[in-house]
Amino acid sequence: MPDLPQKKVGIVACSGEELAEGTVTRLAALKVLEELRPTDTVTICLPLFLAGGEGDRAFARFYPTIAVDGCDLRCAARATEQHSGKPAASVVVTDIVEKCGIGQVAGLRRLNEAGQQAVAETAVTIADLVDTLLDKKWSRREGRFVESEAIGLEVQQSKVASCACGSGIPVQTVQVNGESVTLIALPLLLEQFRQMGKRPSSKTAAELLEQVKIYNPVPEEVEAAYREMLTREYAAVWEEKEPV
Repeated sequence: MPDLPQKKVGIVACSGEELAEGTVTRLAALKVLEELRPTDTVTICLPLFLAGGEGDRAFARFYPTIAVDGCDLRCAARATEQHSGKPAASVVVTDIVEKCGIGQVAGLRRLNEAGQQAVAETAVTIADLVDTLLDKKWSRREGRFVESEAIGLEVQQSKVASCACGSGIPVQTVQVNGESVTLIALPLLLEQFRQMGKRPSSKTAAELLEQVKIYNPVPEEVEAAYREMLTREYAAVWEEKEPV
């Protein structure tokens, strides 16, 4: 298995600006990213995601994501499912407002009191989902993770929100049957096989394909084309560097 970056949770918030609830989604996501769970989350830019940002899409395919929507249209959740896969969790602000008995949320640039309360409740909901997805237990009374306290570790929280496009997930765009396909972890897999001294061959390509399929969907009907592509790509890596 390649040594991939630390597992984090991606947060993709809807970009609707015509509703106050859209403002709530962005402020709640920012609160989680900067204050509540900064070391465990990254932001996924929805406009860039829709435009084909490979870093964001790769992150959403490999790591769990939480879609945060302002209303029942669920634009963020639907976009994530369409381009990368069904989000691990979905949050809808209007549902939280109704559940918590919050009054009418209003204000686009400056939220009213109900809007501010909705931000706080939505942020807590997101943070709880992050903990669940990462299998962590947060002590509200102590303000720290239970596991960290038990083993004597200090949890250091950065105040800088990070972005999925800089998450460090290695991807590589290759040609399969004349079409461009972006594969997660392929650069690491190719390098790993090279370091193991595996010479280019049909057997090596088959082994590579099995590893590629762990991180990427490969339709059965095009597996032969993928093996051909991997044979070509690995041969280039093998020739470029002397085996260790």
